[in-house]
Amino acid sequence: MKSLINNIVLGVCFVLFINTMPVQAAFKMPKYETYTLNNGLQVYLMQQSEVPMVNISLVLKAGAIHDGKQFGLANLTGESIQFGSGDLSKTEIEDELAFLGANLSSVTSTEMTSLNISMMTKDKAKLLPIFRDIAINPTFDKAEFDKFKKRFLAQLEQRKESPRGIINDAFSRLYFGEHPYGNPLSGNDKTVAKIELADVKSFYKNYYTPKNSALIIVGDFKKKSWKKSIRKLFGKWKGNEPAEMLMPLGASPTQSNVLLIDKDDAIETTFLIGGKGISANHPDAVAVQVINTILGGRFTSWLNDELRVNSGLTYGARSRFNSYQYGGSFTISTFTKKATTFEAVDLATKTFMRLWEKGIDAETLSSAKAYVKGQYPPRYETSGQLARLLSRMWALGLDDSFINDFEKNVDSLDVDKANEIARRLFPKDNLQYVLVGKADDIREQAKTYGKLREISIKD
Repeated sequence: MKSLINNIVLGVCFVLFINTMPVQAAFKMPKYETYTLNNGLQVYLMQQSEVPMVNISLVLKAGAIHDGKQFGLANLTGESIQFGSGDLSKTEIEDELAFLGANLSSVTSTEMTSLNISMMTKDKAKLLPIFRDIAINPTFDKAEFDKFKKRFLAQLEQRKESPRGIINDAFSRLYFGEHPYGNPLSGNDKTVAKIELADVKSFYKNYYTPKNSALIIVGDFKKKSWKKSIRKLFGKWKGNEPAEMLMPLGASPTQSNVLLIDKDDAIETTFLIGGKGISANHPDAVAVQVINTILGGRFTSWLNDELRVNSGLTYGARSRFNSYQYGGSFTISTFTKKATTFEAVDLATKTFMRLWEKGIDAETLSSAKAYVKGQYPPRYETSGQLARLLSRMWALGLDDSFINDFEKNVDSLDVDKANEIARRLFPKDNLQYVLVGKADDIREQAKTYGKLREISIKD
């Protein structure tokens, strides 16, 4: 009896403890200030005092979509601005950054380029002017450009040995066609070989302008002092605003197409299956993220369970949405032994069709919602992560509701709504296929999935 009473008391105490635990508040966008200099440069200031460091990003709407037919030009320009600036050579810049423990990088994506530096707050007087000069006073040293281009061409050639290195660009080209979203981010050996330093300078002049940029500063800093420095260092930067690029997407493909990329020494096949996606600001973007978590966005997803755990056809399978400002794509990706190529393709497709044939049940949805909410705050813990978040929001035209309404949107997703959105926004018909493997062994069966086009991985 005494033991029973003790157990009851412990149980009551545990319930009282759980009920009185503070409820963790939903993650919200940290406060920040934004203003615009007279030259059109937008400035974002977000103070984070946990660590005496500052992350600075100069973000420009100057991505691969602006390459025209010179694929790789935006990426090459983003690299080239680091080859010397002001009175400093590339080597002198690198030595100064290394001595002060700062990190400099340039990242080019489909729609934007960002120049980034992470540094100690105390080094502002030395490093902020250097960062400014790299951004707006690059010397474009020809010797450094020629060396980098030679190395980069060798990397592009080497990448042809890796199916996973080329398959995403191949799918984008297959799905988007001639639309700029189909431009290969890094270009290819033929297009990059034709890019000269004069092309880089011209691209820089057209797109690296204050009216096409945002300066984002996140970290431990004194706002008044930094505002003064920003105005002094960036206020005289000049340049016109590039013409707005209106890029309406054409209609989605009306038939299934198969792009077979021949790698004659391949012992396995890497493939993507996909179709239409959604834009970054789509009202159901959060719901789509939760649903995709179930399908192929985590280790315990349907795709990974079926293709890896249950059948042993691959080491991993996943699905994802690539969302841009004006549209996007959806893909399922994996790889398998050559002999099981179409067993894996069929199982991936069959698993995908569960969204329509069986749908999502309450238990599965609840698990995915908890997973997504648990993953969300850790993405935006550091100053660098917050700077990247603000960069993406600015480039894609997203407002604070992108963050502030996230958990509310997750919580509001019920089974009926999830299944309706899955059936409406995940592409069921006219799927597009890219297969990289030994064409002689898979060509005939590949033809049964859609209209076939074949190229060599060497091309």
